[in-house]
Amino acid sequence: MAEPRNPLFEQTVRDSFAAQQLMATIGARLVSVTAGEIEIRVPFRRDLTQQHGFLHAGVVTSVLDSACGYSALSLMDEGVGVLTVEFKTNLLAPARGEELIARGRVLRAGRTIAVWQAEAAMLADGVESSVAIMIATIMTVRNRPDVVG
Repeated sequence: MAEPRNPLFEQTVRDSFAAQQLMATIGARLVSVTAGEIEIRVPFRRDLTQQHGFLHAGVVTSVLDSACGYSALSLMDEGVGVLTVEFKTNLLAPARGEELIARGRVLRAGRTIAVWQAEAAMLADGVESSVAIMIATIMTVRNRPDVVG
């Protein structure tokens, strides 16, 4: 398990997530915050789908990006923000079901650049099915705890 550098990391993450309007717009909930690991859930909504009725890849990717960013923020020093500088997403299956679950976790946490991974699954009838995976490179932004993206 990764060690947080900010003793108030959970509150820092929750406050920042609460201020992120895109996550609020799509109905995302921050379910779990531990040092280096985050879980975000989004209920399936028809207004978030693409033309075939699947959850839109833009929604899936946005939630994966936030899962990576917030898992990174959970390990940063107090007063430090994070910004995504690059990510790669593989879409593995159509996102259909009742709820999207995105889990972000640390692969390598440096002081300036870090690498994170997130996986998205759809919950349907109590069973999770993997729909996407993301690898992201995140940079720290000094003296900007409000910056996550």
